[in-house]
Amino acid sequence: MEYKKVCFMYRNKDYAIDGMRSALGLAVENMYSYGVVLDTEIGKLDENQQESLEMLRDMEGEVFSNVPSVCEANGIEPITIEELGEKLREMSVIIPYGTK
Repeated sequence: MEYKKVCFMYRNKDYAIDGMRSALGLAVENMYSYGVVLDTEIGKLDENQQESLEMLRDMEGEVFSNVPSVCEANGIEPITIEELGEKLREMSVIIPYGTK
């Protein structure tokens, strides 16, 4: 059985944290799940949010960002737009999460 790969793209800071929980939820359902905080700042993750991020990583998922300050403040993996383009080619589903 081939597992689906899903990537959530968070361009709105108001939805990024909720979107990370959604990525974790799909990982629990046996999907490879990723998130990308794209072109937006988010605050420092609290203890529960950091724990959710670690759980996602334990299930072979990851959260990336192209914003250096987001990566530094939260231990999120940095990614360039070019690297993101390559990553998206691997995905079964791409979800623009929380767009307005």
